Amino acid sequence: MAKTAIVTGASSGIGRESAIELSKAGWNVVLTARRVDALRETASQCSSLYMVLPGDITDEVFVKKLFRETVAQFGRVDLLFNNAGVNSPAVALEDISLETFQTVISVNLVGPFLCAREAVRAFKAQTPIGGRIINNGSISAHTPRPMSAPYTMSKHAITGLSKCLALDGRAFDITCTQLDIGACITGPGVLQPDGSRAIESTFDVAHVAAAVVHLASLPPDVGVPHFTIMASKMPFAGRG
Repeated sequence: MAKTAIVTGASSGIGRESAIELSKAGWNVVLTARRVDALRETASQCSSLYMVLPGDITDEVFVKKLFRETVAQFGRVDLLFNNAGVNSPAVALEDISLETFQTVISVNLVGPFLCAREAVRAFKAQTPIGGRIINNGSISAHTPRPMSAPYTMSKHAITGLSKCLALDGRAFDITCTQLDIGACITGPGVLQPDGSRAIESTFDVAHVAAAVVHLASLPPDVGVPHFTIMASKMPFAGRG
């Protein structure tokens, strides 16, 4: 029987590529994000059974519906990839609005909490019990970039969530991995600690998707608390 994965933020980037690769590996995939057209584009590239459920992961009612309909459609849920997230402009702390801060915390922390909570409920209720959660943590869960307080705070909090899920889920065959991902795309240059901007090394998002499939395929008695994947030449320790 095929296993079932819920992927948040499946409309583009890491979420899209991971959902497609899980599908190629034989998983049923449930695709969720806010942009329905982009989700349908992801679904068009899936080679296994899938379900598209557009919605906002910060909405508790929607998240409950997401898991309820997943179980109704596929019988159980085996994997949650808590991938959806947002960033904020690189500005000085004193110039960050409360609205910006709350938006980042809501999407990057409240949403993953709600999804993890419903996943745990589903994992405990099904037979056999158990399942796996992968939280998209980011390199910023360890070392911040300049002028990134809201994002960095949210990702440090994901570390706490991931550790609690792994600890509290131990007796129920529930595992949790914090997947810390380096930059996968190029841009106009990344702000450095000395105030300059520099083009940093990046790597293909396909390697992230492959890591997700690998983690998802591990048996329930194998846990991976942390998994960091990044370009080998990307600044990390000290961001220097």
